Amino acid sequence: SEGGHKLPDDWEKLCECSFCRLAYSIKEEDIPPSLYVNSDQTQAVFAQGSKLTWAPTGAKQVSVVGEDEKRAFTVLVSISNDGAVLPFQAIYSGYTERSCPNRSARNYGEAESAGFCFECSETDNYWSTQKTMRSFVDKILAPYFSSQKQKLGLPQTQKSLWQIDVWSVHRSDEFRTWMRKTHPTIILDFIPAGTT
Repeated sequence: SEGGHKLPDDWEKLCECSFCRLAYSIKEEDIPPSLYVNSDQTQAVFAQGSKLTWAPTGAKQVSVVGEDEKRAFTVLVSISNDGAVLPFQAIYSGYTERSCPNRSARNYGEAESAGFCFECSETDNYWSTQKTMRSFVDKILAPYFSSQKQKLGLPQTQKSLWQIDVWSVHRSDEFRTWMRKTHPTIILDFIPAGTT
């Protein structure tokens, strides 16, 4: 247990079962390293609240500047088993494109040209939603798999493997059903809960 995170009592069995599912999928579907991708989301803080104050000397009351004003977004990061880093998806809280970086921001064009996606969550938080996960698959993951199949001379029916955490949005019936219908060649594999 690291940093207060308690592993499940059966973590060894969970990891062994996960390993066996991966090995089975890779062997039975002949999945090459470039068609096995692991994705994870992380919080990126871009305006941390501070402990600074600003008040005239001798003031009776002094407030802390921005103490509760942490500003952050989620970055969905993906890497293939052969070491290729896929373009990032950045998710911002808010309901319109104005929640995302301005298109005239320095280096925005370069990020967009590299395939990065900047999206609002259409909620009050910046975590993945059904909409942002589907967008990631449609705009980043599926095109990557398709280009790798073409590069390797494999048919587009070739299976690929996508390993993700068991977040509720990922494991929901809604998302899994959408994946089966829309991207039937992508096998979903979930990392056992509490073992990361």
